[in-house]
Amino acid sequence: MGLFDSLKKAFGGGQQETAEEEKYDAGLEKSRSSFGEKLNALFANFRSVDEDFFDDLEEMLIGADVGFETAEQLTDELRDEVKLKNAKSKDEVSQVIVQKLVDIYGEAGEGEDNSLHYAEAGPTVFLFVGVNGAGKTTTIGKLAHQLQQDGKKVLLAAGDTFRAGAIQQLQEWGKRDEVPVVATEPGGDPAAVVFDAVKRAKDDNFDVLLVDTAGRLQNKVNLMKELDKIKRVIVRELPDAPQEVLLVLDATTGQNALSQAKEFNQTTKISGIVLTKLDGSGKGGIVLAIRNSLHVPVKLVGLGEKMDDLQVFDPNKFVYGLFKGLIKEEN
Repeated sequence: MGLFDSLKKAFGGGQQETAEEEKYDAGLEKSRSSFGEKLNALFANFRSVDEDFFDDLEEMLIGADVGFETAEQLTDELRDEVKLKNAKSKDEVSQVIVQKLVDIYGEAGEGEDNSLHYAEAGPTVFLFVGVNGAGKTTTIGKLAHQLQQDGKKVLLAAGDTFRAGAIQQLQEWGKRDEVPVVATEPGGDPAAVVFDAVKRAKDDNFDVLLVDTAGRLQNKVNLMKELDKIKRVIVRELPDAPQEVLLVLDATTGQNALSQAKEFNQTTKISGIVLTKLDGSGKGGIVLAIRNSLHVPVKLVGLGEKMDDLQVFDPNKFVYGLFKGLIKEEN
């Protein structure tokens, strides 16, 4: 049974949502509503399945932030699928499109490693990168809280020494989470902060070290040199670290987020994406664009303001939240 058929059965059978499904349902409401509106607009002047229709479909997909290349590929696949299913009526074509999109999302997630990796021995290090304003510090604060709730001993490193207020912001999260923060004065050497944090993590047997970094893309060369220097400091002390280099992207910026991802991925080896502010965005389609363009897995998603609204990314639950209500339920 394909993902589409599983979801159709679940919606038609009236199965009760799990707590995680409820979060994806609520967090992706804007994306689902936006996509539904675009789909309805596409069919408002529907007369027949011709080339004009598929041109409009491609435009709709680009507007849903799946990206130009992905939209082109999807349109070609949907054209074949509509012909294969011999769909002619508005409802038939609509369901073929939704089914194909669901299955494409499902197939894109097959074999994808969305889990966070931890060290077999000694401290685990997660390095967070991304432009200012994407939500790095908030993500670190929420993840620190969750890890601590799971019984892990957590340490934070304030490696963004340049942005005004960045150190103080992380220290505030440290107080809230009741976890220590290694920091220096504003304008200090980020690599020195990270060195001190790694040494403390080793000496005091911390389980996880979460490292905040600067995000000034206007000084891209300097920024990438700084990140490289930080990674070298970490590797010198802990050869198998960092276990994750997580790029934090703001979902509300849509294609700009994808451009940022490409910039960082060219110069820094990224192991995963954190997609923040999905609840405030109608741009959930960006997940597919990231997968197709970068082949980097999404590992965490921000689905709301609460501490537990930062969730480990589950591809099937994401599709559930994105297409719920667009799939015709079985009677």
